[in-house]
Amino acid sequence: MDDIFIKAQNVSYAYNADKRGEHLLPAIKNLNLQIKKGEFVAVIGRNGSGKSTLARLLNALLIPTGGVIYIGGERTDFPKNVWDIRKSVGMIFQNPENQFVASSVKEDIAFGPENLGIAAKEIVLRVDESLRDVGMEGFGDYSPHNLSGGQKQKIAIAGILAMRPECIVLDEATSMLDPVGRKEILDTLKRLNDKEGITIVHITHHMEEAVLAKRVIVIANAHVVMDGEPSEVFSRVDEIKKLGLDVPQVTELFCKLKKAGFKVPSDILTTKEAFRYLKDIIQS
Repeated sequence: MDDIFIKAQNVSYAYNADKRGEHLLPAIKNLNLQIKKGEFVAVIGRNGSGKSTLARLLNALLIPTGGVIYIGGERTDFPKNVWDIRKSVGMIFQNPENQFVASSVKEDIAFGPENLGIAAKEIVLRVDESLRDVGMEGFGDYSPHNLSGGQKQKIAIAGILAMRPECIVLDEATSMLDPVGRKEILDTLKRLNDKEGITIVHITHHMEEAVLAKRVIVIANAHVVMDGEPSEVFSRVDEIKKLGLDVPQVTELFCKLKKAGFKVPSDILTTKEAFRYLKDIIQS
């Protein structure tokens, strides 16, 4: 199917448990997954569930020890494809400072396109455009290390955007940010997804962030155990809890109301939805 951008087929990945490699620890096991072009997908799971391993597999930073991953129809385990795959799938990590390589914002953003052999005039245009895309115009001469946490992640995203990726994978990229910084990054991602059609794979442990995606994938014990729209996934409150995960607080509240005998929906995800629903009840 032409609209499938990411395809994982019976994918496994195991880390060596000792230096001799005699004991293997499966981080991902027989995982099957498809993500379409332009989707906004959130991936959630407990620590050690395999979600960060999945992120690195999607960028060919890791190669499956079993099965095959296709990115844009190209196998990640073919060395000749790795360069193109890493151009089309940009990675944003937990600590953006680990991705900074220059003393100024504009030099840092230009680093990726320079390595791709892009002409200097085009790089200048891409740097300016990327800064506009993340709402950081006027910060080009700043040192990235002097920015706030949210601003640093925006610059990391701008550096990826300057390479014109088809997909951005974020591996717990908001976990070190305060609520304001997290909102800034989520707003940026939603805008890039809606207006630019960039595929977003957002790995997070913040359930309030996951509900903003159009699709939620739950990983547990190295497998995909749930996959669907946020309202569908988070309405299964008891199942999510058994996996050691949380649900949005308002969703849990409505679940408790329902168990107490109140006729309320089980797919309320946000306080705005809850307010609208309760307002209608009060006014009726």
